[in-house]
Amino acid sequence: MTNALELNVPEGVPFINFSRELDFPVSQVFKAYADPDLIVQWLGPRGMKMDIDHYDFRSGGSYRYIHTGPDGVPYTFSGIFHTVRENEFAVQTFEFSGYPDVVSIEFMTLEQLDGDRTRISAHAVYPSMEARDGMASSGMEGGVSEGFDRLDELLAQLQEGALQGEGAP
Repeated sequence: MTNALELNVPEGVPFINFSRELDFPVSQVFKAYADPDLIVQWLGPRGMKMDIDHYDFRSGGSYRYIHTGPDGVPYTFSGIFHTVRENEFAVQTFEFSGYPDVVSIEFMTLEQLDGDRTRISAHAVYPSMEARDGMASSGMEGGVSEGFDRLDELLAQLQEGALQGEGAP
């Protein structure tokens, strides 16, 4: 896919910002975030198996899922969806079990672009510079980038299936 992840770790503030454009409408991108059967197919880096304990993408909902690497090591992630506005915006907390007691707050915006395309913009706030730097150096950029590449591939497959009459994405 041709759309690159833009990731920014600004100096002196505990933030990480990233954005990525997708060649699909906002409604399809939002559905890929909201549907547990879809998110398990794209969220995270390649080579990880994703198991969902629960995933309720709505205001007041929560999630917990486990990524397991090829070496069998599990990585558990959990959080709360504070606000979810369909096709527009989401605020969630994010915690990695390998780094307990550190919770970030993530703001995600979906923006409709010309040509039925979407820009996803995210702003993550960490409780300290140490926590932010730990996340930034954890391989996050590669994992997020691969996840968006997988989302592109999934949406293309769903669109192709819809064109062949296998149901709308």
